Amino acid sequence: MIENNTKPTAIFLMGPTAAGKTGLAMRIADYLPAGLISVDSGQVYRGMDIGTAKITAKEMMDYPHALIDIREPGKPYSADEFRADALQLMNDYHTQGRVPLLVGGTMFYFRALQYGLPDLPAADESVREKLLLEAGKIGWQALHDRLSEIDPESAKRINPNDRQRIQRALEIYELSGITATQHASNRLQEIPWKIIKIGIWPSERSLLHENIEKRLSQMFDQGFVDEVRLLQAQGLESSLPAMRTVGYRQVLEHLEGKTSYEEMRLRCLYSTRQLAKRQLTWLRKDPELKWFDSKKEDYPEKVLEFVQKTTSVLGCAC
Repeated sequence: MIENNTKPTAIFLMGPTAAGKTGLAMRIADYLPAGLISVDSGQVYRGMDIGTAKITAKEMMDYPHALIDIREPGKPYSADEFRADALQLMNDYHTQGRVPLLVGGTMFYFRALQYGLPDLPAADESVREKLLLEAGKIGWQALHDRLSEIDPESAKRINPNDRQRIQRALEIYELSGITATQHASNRLQEIPWKIIKIGIWPSERSLLHENIEKRLSQMFDQGFVDEVRLLQAQGLESSLPAMRTVGYRQVLEHLEGKTSYEEMRLRCLYSTRQLAKRQLTWLRKDPELKWFDSKKEDYPEKVLEFVQKTTSVLGCAC
């Protein structure tokens, strides 16, 4: 961890899916001595390339991104691990005279990195088994209703169909007597970095929806279904965190015969749009973020001007 009195600078480049973050990050790296760090909970996994819109091998050679392809999809990667890995990389880049440039759309990872994670109780199989039995008898909606009474804030954030998160939120309360929301208020201290937050997305949501639809079409043309089929052949199931990545679960359900091809594509589109909506909601609540409208053709130049001005003021070489 950095111990000197002058905070080093790091850049967070954030935005919803299909907003153009990766291309902009590479452009910034042409003007700034940057160390690129991926903030994407899906791109950490090997073999999940098409559905997570990973950069190409050529782009990886020209613009190396850390924290891509570091884990097999059958072995979950946690926010705790991301925070530790990202902090180490940030310190390494600072020592090398480079500015850490963290780019991605996993907002929880960004928050965990900046503010730390609550000290939650470890999973307890007996409590989980009890909750599963209850869900079998009274249904997950009833458990979500119970969560609404115990922890209204968590219940608002958690979809009534998200069984795993409902179970975990109730488990946390049963084990500690403290809600997940209360735990979240007891985060670690903010990291000793000067963070410049940049957000990009179009002012017209219809443009973002068009980009999402185009990207999905490209993914299917590139062989997204075959990619998921290969992962399925390796024994990966929908219960794994990697396979809960938007798009992968929907394709896997299709391969299992639960949906038609057309229905699967529609579900992928809907889920991706919902993801973008959640990301935008998160971003708009951040008062530290400087937003740039990607609808405007000159927005990359505006971002570069902002980065150069801000990092220059903070004493960084540009």
